[in-house]
Amino acid sequence: MIEKFWQKCLPYIFVAPAMVFMAVFTLYPLGNMIYLSMTDWVLMSKTKNFVGLDNFIYIAQRADFLNALGNTFFYTFWTVLTLMVAALVFAVLLYKNTRLNNLVRTAMFTPHVIALLSVSMIWSWLMNEDSGLLNMLLSAVGLPTSRWLNSSDTAMASLVLVSWWKSVGYYTLIIFAALQGIPAEIYEAAELDNAGALNRFLRITLPMISPQVFLCLITMTIGSFKVFETIRVMTAGGPGKSTQVLVYYIYNTAFGMQFKIGVASAAGVVLLVIVGLLTMLYFLVLSKRVHYQ
Repeated sequence: MIEKFWQKCLPYIFVAPAMVFMAVFTLYPLGNMIYLSMTDWVLMSKTKNFVGLDNFIYIAQRADFLNALGNTFFYTFWTVLTLMVAALVFAVLLYKNTRLNNLVRTAMFTPHVIALLSVSMIWSWLMNEDSGLLNMLLSAVGLPTSRWLNSSDTAMASLVLVSWWKSVGYYTLIIFAALQGIPAEIYEAAELDNAGALNRFLRITLPMISPQVFLCLITMTIGSFKVFETIRVMTAGGPGKSTQVLVYYIYNTAFGMQFKIGVASAAGVVLLVIVGLLTMLYFLVLSKRVHYQ
């Protein structure tokens, strides 16, 4: 009797440390953020007065919040689009196991293991308007230089480029691993039917790797909405708040000159809701097109 009871409890005992960790570091902070979003708490104050939805109404009327929200969607859209297309293209091009392809795959994956803070500092130097390596190379070949991070017209595109360089190798390897699992007999049968390369990709390759593509799409979107270190190091939200995204707005509101924890928590709840709704939208719209073997 005791042995059967122990066998039933054993799985829960093994899971308990992870559940406690999640409760302490995920569920409690999440609940506390929602609570603080309905208070007027300022960091230096001991009082927390309940204000209901006033913080949400306040940020909805703030031009800087709406600007940060628009910048976040812009950054996410172009980052996810370029990363997904590039990962698919590179995975297909590097599919064959040759020495050159193995070397290229390793080189592409290397940036993923480098700390994002280090990547941001390196690219800040590369994109320096006066002494950066990129402008030096452009000048050497007779092309016009760019202001990169110092212009509101190119700053956000420069950040998308850095994110692309950092992550493209990781997602390429995920798609590449999915391609390795497709049976060769399917392609042989398609060739016997005189199916073209594009037709094979759309009707065989893409459906067979759709679970991995779906996973990449969700992780890319969530990661793009959480971008912070790159902007903090490279642009600090400038020039002229052209690169201020939602997470950086939350950071400035909570720990900048304002110390408005209640307002920052309300912006955090908005971010949580947006990411949750987008994830649900992905599942509702795209999950029917995902083919599991």
